[in-house]
Amino acid sequence: MSAHPLLERIESGLADIDRAHLRRTHRVVSTPCQPHLRADGRDVLAFASNDYLGLAAHPKIVEALIDGARRYGAGSGASHLISGHSQAHAELEAALADFMSPHLVDGRALYFCTGYMANLATISALANKDAEIFSEELNHASLIDGARLSRARTHVYPHGDVAALAALLEASEAETKLIVTDGVFSMDGDIAPLPQLLALAEKHNAWLVVDDAHGFGVVGENGRGVFEPFDLRSPNLVIIGTLGKAAGVAGAYVAAHKSVIEWLINRARPYIFTTAAAPAQAQALLASLALIRGDEGRERRAALQARIFQLRSSLKLKHWRHIASPTGVQPIILGENAAALHAQAGLAEAGLWVPAIRPPTVAPGTSRLRVTLSAAHTQDDVARLTSAINQLDHDWTAHAHG
Repeated sequence: MSAHPLLERIESGLADIDRAHLRRTHRVVSTPCQPHLRADGRDVLAFASNDYLGLAAHPKIVEALIDGARRYGAGSGASHLISGHSQAHAELEAALADFMSPHLVDGRALYFCTGYMANLATISALANKDAEIFSEELNHASLIDGARLSRARTHVYPHGDVAALAALLEASEAETKLIVTDGVFSMDGDIAPLPQLLALAEKHNAWLVVDDAHGFGVVGENGRGVFEPFDLRSPNLVIIGTLGKAAGVAGAYVAAHKSVIEWLINRARPYIFTTAAAPAQAQALLASLALIRGDEGRERRAALQARIFQLRSSLKLKHWRHIASPTGVQPIILGENAAALHAQAGLAEAGLWVPAIRPPTVAPGTSRLRVTLSAAHTQDDVARLTSAINQLDHDWTAHAHG
């Protein structure tokens, strides 16, 4: 322990984290994001990224990034509203608005540096201290923080419980109401009941703000995300999509009615007061979007679905529980923190990188392995993973009954 009183307090807190098996550490990756990579100087087979379509190292996207850097330089140099809004940003926003147009009424799109920033900006700009927010129990931290930043009164409704949400909305007298939800829940992989949520939003004159971070590019025949299978379209919809997952690059967008976008440009502090992302990044995303909406995107989504089916049919668990998700997020629930860390270490010994997810990311007692699948994984990759997990589960079962 340090003799410095402030550091002593920090180090005592770190010791508490260690005792709860909650310490988090970095791993240093020295190769591109792909299934077979090198981390901490060791070759591993990774099921740990959100690169669902395997686009992060795609040659066409890499070349577009290089071309964008040659054309626009390394950085934007200013915020979007000063001088940092490049032609690449404008072209990307137009392309995203066109791509998402089946779900928008008079729609536009706005590009953000990160998904976290997009969520903070959108919720804090649409709500204020006199508004009420109706937030899904399993929402991502960025949605929760956006609600806190808005200072609005927030009601948390149970996961997927449309009846409970309806009752809360019926009791609300707020003029401004926001229903806020993940599209695909990042730790369970299930999809929000969007048709029912939108019906409630329209009935109660509320915004439906959906963070489709894990659905964009993956869900739907064209990869437009969780709205596509339901064919949803409404001026009440505010769609947020992350571009650092299936799109393989970085950043995020908000797509909504053009008046909503104008409001965000003028009132969203996390957008106004930050330097714009590098134009080269936007150039790379234009190439990514072209792939997602083309034949190759459809082929990659089909490949991902094949790997999902393979995993679901190959896992033979007795002690642990697999949540069978229709998305690239495939959780395996172990329960206690120590058990999840033990399983993570066992997989690491077999050369497999699967992260253990623990509180506060998930509820206490639901620690898990979070397997994420990619179109870039092969049949052999998934077979190697499921064989190792099945063996660990068998050994754990024997240990538990030993």
